[in-house]
Amino acid sequence: MNENTAIYTRGLLKSYGSVKALLGVDLNVDCGEIFGFLGPNGSGKTTTIRCLLDLIRTDGGEVRVLGIDPQKDPVAVRSRVGYLPGELALESNFTVKGQLRYLNRLRGRVVDWAYTQQIAERIELDLKMPIKNLSKGNKQKVGVVQALMHKPDLLMLDEPTFGLDPLMQQEVLRLVAEAKQRGATIFFSSHILSEVQEIADRVAIIRKGVVVEVAETKTLINRSLRRAKIRFKEPVDASGLAELPGVTIISQDDGVNAMLQVEGEMNGLIKALASYPVSDFETDRPSLEEIFLAYYESEDKGS
Repeated sequence: MNENTAIYTRGLLKSYGSVKALLGVDLNVDCGEIFGFLGPNGSGKTTTIRCLLDLIRTDGGEVRVLGIDPQKDPVAVRSRVGYLPGELALESNFTVKGQLRYLNRLRGRVVDWAYTQQIAERIELDLKMPIKNLSKGNKQKVGVVQALMHKPDLLMLDEPTFGLDPLMQQEVLRLVAEAKQRGATIFFSSHILSEVQEIADRVAIIRKGVVVEVAETKTLINRSLRRAKIRFKEPVDASGLAELPGVTIISQDDGVNAMLQVEGEMNGLIKALASYPVSDFETDRPSLEEIFLAYYESEDKGS
């Protein structure tokens, strides 16, 4: 770990009775990056975040957040972190403004109120509304504002756009990107893989309490896995293409249209197609969501 490290864990362990939630989580998040944390429900995402903030105690392993051991000085860590939990507890009898003012007092009145109002306006949050009258989506907006309003060094966001409509999702992502531009580090979990693909610099995939892969987002997307759509001038039997290294036939409709998956170089397929009456040939790369789902499907088949 060095001074440019915002989050560092080694061998992080956590159990709930007989249920082993984290089996040795290793993370290294650099200062100033947007880091996506992906995994299905129950994989350990929320437990990891809570351990990082000492909201729950680990059973073992090493943790540093902004160079601080959160178990030794949780107040120092939380004073520099903006945290949006998956389930945010709010005071139902407060107005939105009252709730945010209350949180500001707890933080030592460090918040720029004009900036807070600006965030609220951008995500169309009415500060005069009582918390008890808010929809789930508007309560989520309160969570977004309270996480951002003190301009923290580190944002920890657990499903930050959950319950928001698409336009508000995009505005929240813009706010996150602006926080990065100010120098903040963002660590966020999400099940909306398109938003991770849009803003994350790097991604970690957690499976059954273990981080199984960490990679740059563009590296995952640019892996040598492609789809090839082929249209033939006349019906043909393209089954022979499946004998090529790395080629899998996904579908072939009426002998004219075929969809292939190609892992590795395209050269062999292109040469083989020279003997076929091809009228159209198109390739594309899978999205992060398709890579993620394929990864878990292959792992489940092997387990």
